[in-house]
Amino acid sequence: MLRLPSISALALTLALGALPAAAQTTPEAGTFTDAQRSAIEAIIKDYLVKNPEVLQEAIAEGEKRQMETQRLAQAAALKESREALLNGPHDVVAGNPNGDVTLVEFFDYNCGYCRKALADVQALIKGDPKLRVVIKDFPVLGAESLEASQMAVAAKQQIKGEKLFEFHQKLLESKGRVNAAKAIQVAKEMGLDTARLQKDATGPEVKAALTENRALGDKLGLSGTPAFIVGDEIIPGAVGVDPIRKTITDVRQCGHASC
Repeated sequence: MLRLPSISALALTLALGALPAAAQTTPEAGTFTDAQRSAIEAIIKDYLVKNPEVLQEAIAEGEKRQMETQRLAQAAALKESREALLNGPHDVVAGNPNGDVTLVEFFDYNCGYCRKALADVQALIKGDPKLRVVIKDFPVLGAESLEASQMAVAAKQQIKGEKLFEFHQKLLESKGRVNAAKAIQVAKEMGLDTARLQKDATGPEVKAALTENRALGDKLGLSGTPAFIVGDEIIPGAVGVDPIRKTITDVRQCGHASC
């Protein structure tokens, strides 16, 4: 797609070559006659039909450049947002709170892939005593997800540390759609004050936390959940334990996601 201007230039040259000598000066943009435009369009179409690989190459090159532009933008956003990513005041922190490497996860309670990835996060924590994990609510799958996240963030006002991560796990492992009612049920099982929980869930602190997470995810260009961040790399999707573990190892060895 990005190479199409060169094709147009070729077509223009050929089209002008078919005109009388007096008309073979290159017109300014927007001054082509209807006949000239039709001739150019016909030449371009004929060229692409006979050489479809040119269009395929152009599309591939366009996608490559777009990905590189996105990568550079994400790298800049990661650098600018480092403190908010690692030390947000409203996040759930699991694993070793003083760990030497931090794994950040953006998730949605109604995301099936997030539920699948929970086992990966649990395995990483169990197998790496130096790993710190930050869990960020990123409710993108509708009103019920928002309700669940509001309750989960509000729970932090009553429980901390491992107890809070336990609440997160129980809610993520729940069967069916996860919403406010499901969160209240889990909270009741864990001995939380559910009346206070419901009140806190509508408070300014919870709203601020979710607004901050949403803005952060948008800034990083996250398009879905789960999304993991380790060092200077964003890992989209439930990719399994091994790719994340390798990235953690590289960050620990050289400070970057790939040594």
